[in-house]
Amino acid sequence: MKHPPAFDGTHAQLTYDFPVDKLIQALKYGHRLDVTSALAEIWLNRSVPTVLPDMLVPMPLHPARLKERGFNQAQELGRSLARQRELPLIQDACQRIRDTAPQASLPLKARQKNLRGSFLADAENVAGKRIAIVDDVMTSGSSLNELAATLKKAGAVHVECWVMARALPPTS
Repeated sequence: MKHPPAFDGTHAQLTYDFPVDKLIQALKYGHRLDVTSALAEIWLNRSVPTVLPDMLVPMPLHPARLKERGFNQAQELGRSLARQRELPLIQDACQRIRDTAPQASLPLKARQKNLRGSFLADAENVAGKRIAIVDDVMTSGSSLNELAATLKKAGAVHVECWVMARALPPTS
């Protein structure tokens, strides 16, 4: 790879396709918080990394998006995973400091540019730690990559992505 990602690995449990896409959309846009327990159960019944991180960090939402949505789906999923794996979920380890356009509305190259400088990590919480970023869906990986880079700049020694589903590129 000419440009390897900032994260060290990704654990994606499912393909972002029917019916998983509908479950995640129900959570995210339909405020179906009851879905998080089912998704976490699916996650835990599939593969679990052999080396667990020191902490889970949910993908942060900007305060304006959080106010609009009313909850952070990554935080809700992380809460279930943390409880079931007895791992700390550090909700304030990172902040989204820029209110960016929704990634889903942008082409790939614009996604990377859209996120530059969007996150701030608390070095006191993350320095020397192995971290798993929790998010619902990985599409281009731009958000996860930018957050991983921010965490590493703040001193994290290992950052992996724990995502419920991975959107695969279309096949020709």
